[in-house]
Amino acid sequence: MIRALIAVIFVILYCIISVPILLVETVIRKFNPFLAETSMLRIVQGAFKFLLFICGTKVTVKGLDNITEGEAVLFVANHQSFFDIIISYSQMKNRCGYIAKDNLEHIPLLSWNMKFLFCLFLKRDDLRQGMETIKKAIDYIKNGISVFVFPEGTRNKSGVDTELQPFHRGSFKIAQRTGCRIIPVSFNRTSDIFEAHFPVVKPREVIVEYGAPIAYGDLSREEQKHIDEYFRTIIRDMVEKNSREVS
Repeated sequence: MIRALIAVIFVILYCIISVPILLVETVIRKFNPFLAETSMLRIVQGAFKFLLFICGTKVTVKGLDNITEGEAVLFVANHQSFFDIIISYSQMKNRCGYIAKDNLEHIPLLSWNMKFLFCLFLKRDDLRQGMETIKKAIDYIKNGISVFVFPEGTRNKSGVDTELQPFHRGSFKIAQRTGCRIIPVSFNRTSDIFEAHFPVVKPREVIVEYGAPIAYGDLSREEQKHIDEYFRTIIRDMVEKNSREVS
């Protein structure tokens, strides 16, 4: 419980301290957008790494060399925990926006940070708004900004790493319409940091793996037709392989 309390205090303090930082970065952005966005990325990464340290989370990273500096890609991953974003964002080499649930947009200070870092807020039951979100994500890719999505649509609350929910096909339109490469990402045991025993945070060893990039155009017609299941199978296999390495 003490870890959770310290983590909450740290997040609140960071959000408060981030206000003057964001004001400065907003001014810099007017003259040099890339500098402002990249420097803010590094600041948030530092905060996330410290948060993982507070929580006692040891992260084993595989396949980081599959992320090419300067290349905008679509990351697709299984989703178990709030910590999936914290863990993966702390390792990003390039600017990257996440597609998140729309309720996060209404949290003061946090949403300001997220918007500055290209996060998009998705209202899952609004088809028109969902298409607008996909269009914005396509624009991000075209402008050199990677996009990270969780095609399951929400966190998997089964508590079993290998039980992935069905993937939504809409997420893959981003790659279909931009021609960007897709990097499958797997998370193991991240729900056991917090969600499995809410509200207690426990020290855990987790694994995140970045698979080999796959170009949409390199897929066969059949694979493109069933692209949701194609990547779900790849990620499930990665999760199953890594599940043997965590106790």
